Amino acid sequence: MKKLNLIGILSLLFIFSAASFAQEMTEEQWEAEMSRLKAKKDALTQEINALRSDIDNLKAMNLQNFEDCIDELYQMVGANRNDVANFRQAVNELDGKIKRKEGPKADRQKDLDALKKNRISALPEFFNKVHVDMQRALDNWVEEPKEIMYTVVKGDHLWGIAKKKEHYGNGFAWPVIYKANRDKIKNPDLIYPKQVFKIPNLTEEEKAKYEKIRKNYKPAPVQ
Repeated sequence: MKKLNLIGILSLLFIFSAASFAQEMTEEQWEAEMSRLKAKKDALTQEINALRSDIDNLKAMNLQNFEDCIDELYQMVGANRNDVANFRQAVNELDGKIKRKEGPKADRQKDLDALKKNRISALPEFFNKVHVDMQRALDNWVEEPKEIMYTVVKGDHLWGIAKKKEHYGNGFAWPVIYKANRDKIKNPDLIYPKQVFKIPNLTEEEKAKYEKIRKNYKPAPVQ
């Protein structure tokens, strides 16, 4: 019944369309237009029937619901939803450490290698990130040396050495150099040319500490 109603509506539309043109057309033009509209109607009817057939076929297939498909996918890598959730958390945590360059770099590579060996990494959600993107980020990570060596020249002092841009850029961090070279510095006010000092990297805590001291420092007023 619905099919007949639909065809009927289409027929009325074609008739009204034809009637609107009839007054301006010759008999031959009108007959040609009617033939064109009838062919269009037949084509649309066939398309509707084909779509209905496709719908019936899909219903007959008894497709599996989405959640069951996900569970089946996880089972293929020997995992369940909890396993995948834990893996996702581990990936995000390691990704954050790599982006923040929380070293040592070698440890982060070991962590990533462990994730790669996990069969869950083969899932589409993780494969590119774990096997491509995170490895690329690690490869591009240039790890700074833990310390560099500096040879004292005439006129140097610990404050000035610490303030150099290639070192700390902050003179208040001079105690770090002093502590790292206690075997060579007896008095922090007395250093000598050609002495070779270790300049260790500042930890994040040390950076924050000496930066706070620098910002809060107020020189004594000149008398």
